[in-house]
Amino acid sequence: MRIGHGYDVHRLVSSRKLILGGVEIPHYLGLLGHSDADVVTHALMDALLGAAALGDIGTHFPDNDPAYAGASSLTLLGRVMELLRQAGWQVENADMTILAQQPKLKGHIPQMRQNYARVMGVPVDCISVKATTEEGLGFTGTEQGIAAHAVVLLQTLKNPADGEI
Repeated sequence: MRIGHGYDVHRLVSSRKLILGGVEIPHYLGLLGHSDADVVTHALMDALLGAAALGDIGTHFPDNDPAYAGASSLTLLGRVMELLRQAGWQVENADMTILAQQPKLKGHIPQMRQNYARVMGVPVDCISVKATTEEGLGFTGTEQGIAAHAVVLLQTLKNPADGEI
């Protein structure tokens, strides 16, 4: 078994959609980035890649590659899952924390969990997504950006060739 941790942060701007966990969240600000800037999914991908010692998202999906301009982070997560399976790893669970003063995210978390479970090929009860504010402190508290942490647990596959445990 291996544990991985991921962290990401993106600046909030007025000219972008806010995508978190593959869900478009109604808000007057969105996250700036080369892809859809889904900070939660980026942290998750880095945790997965780190646990498997396969580098980071910048290595696999560079922000100067036009192929990833505006890309769905859930699509990129699917590619990370392919890399994990090829390397012989299975996800046991994933736990994400979103740091954002606004908007309130509680009502969107069930869809985020379902999105991750579908793309990662695990039961929804293996996915945890939480949101917290920072009580008006720091760049997330003053709504300059949103940050996310992710922790994952991987286990080796018994038969990596066909993806079965």
